[in-house]
Amino acid sequence: MTKCLLYVAAALFPLVSGAATVKSPDKQLTVDITSIDGNPVYSVVLENDTILSKSPLGFIADTGDFSHGMKITNVTEDVIKKTYRQDKIKKSSIDYNANVLKVDFKNDSGNAMTVECRVSNNNVAVRYIIPRQNGGETGAMVINEEKTGFRFPNGTTTFLTPQSDAMIGWKRTKPSYEEFYSADAPMDTVSQFGHGYTFPALFRIGDKGWALLSETDVDGYYCASHLSDYKNGVYTIAYPMAEENNGNGSAAPGIALEGTTPWRTISIGRDLAPIVETTVMWDLVEPRYEASRPAAPGKGTWSWIIWQDASINFDDQKTYIDLAADMGYNHALIDNWWDTNIGREGIERLARYAKSKGVNIAMWYSSSGHWNDIVQGPTGLMDRPIVRKKEMQWLKDIGVKTIKVDFFGGDKQETMRLYEDILSDAADYGIDVIFHGCTLPRGWERMYPNYVGSEAVLASENLVFDQHHCDIEAFSATLHPFIRNATGIMEYGGTVLNRRLHRSNNAGTTRRTGDAFQLATSVLFQNPVQNFALTPDNLTGSPAEAIEFMKEVPTTWDDVKLIDGYPGKYVVLARRHDDKWYVAGVNAGPDTRKIILPKFTGNKGTLIIDKDTMKLQKKEVQLNGKNSIDLPVNCGFVLITE
Repeated sequence: MTKCLLYVAAALFPLVSGAATVKSPDKQLTVDITSIDGNPVYSVVLENDTILSKSPLGFIADTGDFSHGMKITNVTEDVIKKTYRQDKIKKSSIDYNANVLKVDFKNDSGNAMTVECRVSNNNVAVRYIIPRQNGGETGAMVINEEKTGFRFPNGTTTFLTPQSDAMIGWKRTKPSYEEFYSADAPMDTVSQFGHGYTFPALFRIGDKGWALLSETDVDGYYCASHLSDYKNGVYTIAYPMAEENNGNGSAAPGIALEGTTPWRTISIGRDLAPIVETTVMWDLVEPRYEASRPAAPGKGTWSWIIWQDASINFDDQKTYIDLAADMGYNHALIDNWWDTNIGREGIERLARYAKSKGVNIAMWYSSSGHWNDIVQGPTGLMDRPIVRKKEMQWLKDIGVKTIKVDFFGGDKQETMRLYEDILSDAADYGIDVIFHGCTLPRGWERMYPNYVGSEAVLASENLVFDQHHCDIEAFSATLHPFIRNATGIMEYGGTVLNRRLHRSNNAGTTRRTGDAFQLATSVLFQNPVQNFALTPDNLTGSPAEAIEFMKEVPTTWDDVKLIDGYPGKYVVLARRHDDKWYVAGVNAGPDTRKIILPKFTGNKGTLIIDKDTMKLQKKEVQLNGKNSIDLPVNCGFVLITE
């Protein structure tokens, strides 16, 4: 990856008013940082409209209180300009320009910190820089509580998903970012479990605009965080629960000094386009290491998602390798129980067979060690370095290039170290990593070159488990481009062409959406490695137009544009691969929606659309800026421009 950095010399200036201000390069966003009665606060204004008013800053550590009695002692300004390329996210070439404000605070007890704020067009990022304390004698700190808050105007509504109880769910593996979203809920709605809400978190500030909260630059030197419940007019940063990961590891992060906290990010826009198109999560981070080979984006088959555990046998996996070869995909994912149902000698035979077909096998592992009740094997091979490296050597020897590691269940610093250790070791052996049953990625696409996906969402497996998930599939699909997938790649494992989600295709849950809807999700949901829910009988039992599209659709993109949409109702999104645009739309209702694509006026294209949930149509179109697409409820379309 190439990058160019320009840092404009810092300019010190005397503090006059007791407040400091920084604006975005386009002057539309303004951030003020000040101290009121010794309490550090900040505010964010979009043009003349308040997005956040006097929201708290600071933290409480084992060494002292950094949130009270704080006075501004110095202010520094910078400008950052950075150009970089990234091959796994929503855009391939990014120009990052931001104005920087660093505000030094200190109280009478000698507690000192710097609040760093970077403001780019449509984005605000805030973190703390913490110097050595006590005259340089104190070089380590535990941050017990963070005061960073978000005070939105009255009348703001929310699009949030709750933080789960710890040690509940399947084999006591939660939290795993797999809860339901509520749309347009009042801010004073109490979260389902009483622990607040996971990142990312979307807010509609009436008719003034939108804001998406998240965090980035989280690694093994800190825990992952979430939002508290709304209390006294403000949301605040909340740390993991002590019970997570079976009580192993501390809930409060410990850092060496001088140290920094992760970036808290706020993406802001009058409409939702800056939310969907933001790259702030990657703008603020740099690669942590070089991998032994570039990551390998691509498409794969996955027997387990429809055929379930019974398919983890030699013959069925051979069938799915054949399906991958027929589709032109580069791998077939072999899921849990392969160690007992197929065995290592059988896996080696499958790897050789796959290679003969021009396909690789990808392998599933449990992360589990001592923090859950998982029995699906293989277990105990990813949680410690000695056995992990031995396993990765075997994987390299048989030609495996991708692993999927499952069941993490926590956001503690200790767990962040495990994610990072798995990635780092895998990079040495030329192996890419997908995480499942896991936390939200926080800048990892850029930080870790061999990281290629995370679930962290109610993904396609739930369509198999429960009819309710099928019934609300369209509602959920119209949320993810604006929220979960806006801040990180999302390994959803979708595009189901079976009408019934069962091996027989005549039992199990029933799909409510059209085939073109399913094709659209392959574009709407962005991840460089896509393991699709196709089955062998789709080759002859599904529309030929759908199969041809699934053979051709890319998984890496050069640009993204939001065309239209509203979370929970509908979304129309365009992604560009090379010089070809893929436009995808889905409608959750309640009525048929008329879609117009003025941005593509003059383009010719191929349109695949659901006329209803049971009938798909393909036709060539010439866009003139006025012709419209009628999209029924639970239906979708894809348009590929020439």
